[in-house]
Amino acid sequence: MKVLFVSGGNSSSGISPLIRAQGDSLTNLGLKIDYFLIVGKGLKGYLANVKPLREKIRSGKYDLVHAHFSFCGFVAALAGAQPLVVSLMGWNVRKPLLKLTIKFVNRIFWRACIVKSAEMQNFLKIRDLILLPNGVDLELFKPMDKREARSYLGWEDGVTHILFAANPARPIKDYPLARQAFAMFSKSIRAELHALRGVNHSEMPYHYNAADVVLLTSKAEGSPNVIKEAMACNCRIVSTDVGDVRERFANSPACYICGHDPEDICSCLQQALEFKEPVNTREAVLGLDSRLIAGKLLSIYHKVIEKSQKGATN
Repeated sequence: MKVLFVSGGNSSSGISPLIRAQGDSLTNLGLKIDYFLIVGKGLKGYLANVKPLREKIRSGKYDLVHAHFSFCGFVAALAGAQPLVVSLMGWNVRKPLLKLTIKFVNRIFWRACIVKSAEMQNFLKIRDLILLPNGVDLELFKPMDKREARSYLGWEDGVTHILFAANPARPIKDYPLARQAFAMFSKSIRAELHALRGVNHSEMPYHYNAADVVLLTSKAEGSPNVIKEAMACNCRIVSTDVGDVRERFANSPACYICGHDPEDICSCLQQALEFKEPVNTREAVLGLDSRLIAGKLLSIYHKVIEKSQKGATN
């Protein structure tokens, strides 16, 4: 099977590591995955990609096109991608106009629509939505010796290390809130706050394992993979109640839901640090192994292609 992934490409690193990881998991199942990155911002920037994408689809002779994020799904539809599967990845589906547009385009052009959390599913209320979270590479993200991880990163022993699990430059991640909470937390303890700036995806396991607590203070999320990756590394975690985080934390006592309040976050950080029992958050994400998710995604592809072929013969 030959599949074209359509995704945003405006970041300095090009394709998102999350999208690349999903493509790699499908490649391991024998699929041929090509990529088309949409570069440009605003309506004009996105529309400029319609023609080159149409040409890519025609020349590539793909069995299926899989677009990631709503706007990429709109561009793929305008480019005549068929059959077209779209994954809605983020929090912005809550915008009223975007929600209406998604419902319309899904009904006319998209052959399958995947969402990453039950929250997104319940909010959109679209018939036949498919709930399929992104997978986690459990071979890459796994527990390791904390001292080894800290030595690799050059983090000092004898210091409490808090990992802000996001790029602080992204406003939606609310780094200022994390800084406020950390200022309170560090008044009574020697601690450092680390943020993810230009970290290669392959080095993320060292950051998770080196941290005493992983912190996420996002204002909104879809299904944050950093949470699942940290859980795969048996981390203590504090996170705001966004996306499917509460669902992930349900049976993990070393994980704490906090409010968007620095005092509450500080309190949760202290509770997480005081948690002395063996941490086994990894068990809660075993069902999200990227290999299992890839198999489910392949099944979706087969059903979409089969349905499309039947429609073409009728």
